[in-house]
Amino acid sequence: MDSWGILKQATELERRGEAFALATVVWRQGPSSSQQGSRAIITANGELHGWIGGACAEPVVVREARQVIADGAPRLLLLGTPGQFGAAVPEGMTVVPISCQSEGAIEVYIEPVVPAPHLVIVGRSPMAHTLADLARALGWRTKLVAAGDFTAADADERSMVIVATQGHGDEEAVEQAVAAHPAYLGLVGSRRRGASVLGYLADRGVPADQLDRVRVPAGLDLGHTTHQEIAVAILAELVQLRASGALAGVSPSVTARPPARTTAADSSITLPPENPAEATDPVCGMTVPAAPAGRPLTHDGVTYYFCSSGCRGTFEKDPAAYATKETRC
Repeated sequence: MDSWGILKQATELERRGEAFALATVVWRQGPSSSQQGSRAIITANGELHGWIGGACAEPVVVREARQVIADGAPRLLLLGTPGQFGAAVPEGMTVVPISCQSEGAIEVYIEPVVPAPHLVIVGRSPMAHTLADLARALGWRTKLVAAGDFTAADADERSMVIVATQGHGDEEAVEQAVAAHPAYLGLVGSRRRGASVLGYLADRGVPADQLDRVRVPAGLDLGHTTHQEIAVAILAELVQLRASGALAGVSPSVTARPPARTTAADSSITLPPENPAEATDPVCGMTVPAAPAGRPLTHDGVTYYFCSSGCRGTFEKDPAAYATKETRC
């Protein structure tokens, strides 16, 4: 896939509301399989689409990209042989040694693409229109749907749904919304009205654990307010929950910060527990899969993994020189 194809795919991922990172090679020094301007997309689960480099560079870029997605802050990487750059490394650049059978080097800029929140508002009341206008002012993807037109297909697990029909189809709208399993589902109305709606749906067989997730009334409790203030209260609650990371499936708002300068000694990154197991090649320090593809070798009861047969052979010739090095990322 060429660079333009990567950008088209990035546009499609953004349209679907999926978080990913875009990696671009901004500089190279031969010999290197990368080319200046090469691009790749890395998804949150570590899938790479495009081309960013060979067996040495790719796992490092994937690892760093996943951390960029988690942090919400861009990162500039310099990948090369140990000692190749010395004191010439600019402030804020992350240096990762890649010494596998090549003296080439690449500089890669990795930027996160965090999707805008998806808000679905069911109803056509003045409050619903005000809420939609406020959400759009924040850059949120906002959809205003009439009660009779709303279906579960209008939302998904990454959506936030507000039912604001003023009693004109609350039950049907909440039932459809519950089926979409949104990250947030709120009903605009009094607690008494909410109890009536949820009781009706319970009698229809909607599971209690799903109904328990419906917030009634939606929004922060501001007491008796105008419809404009109700819209502000609802949006404020959504912003608060999103910022705290309390909405599963909705990317939290992140204040970007410049990356700290790191070196080979502290460049390891802890991955989430669900990530595939990785290890550090004890010979060259590269990140490699802790799997058969990592050319495993057991020595004194410890299994080591390698980026290439060359590093594995070097280890076999003198295990004592490398066996004490940490092997896990």
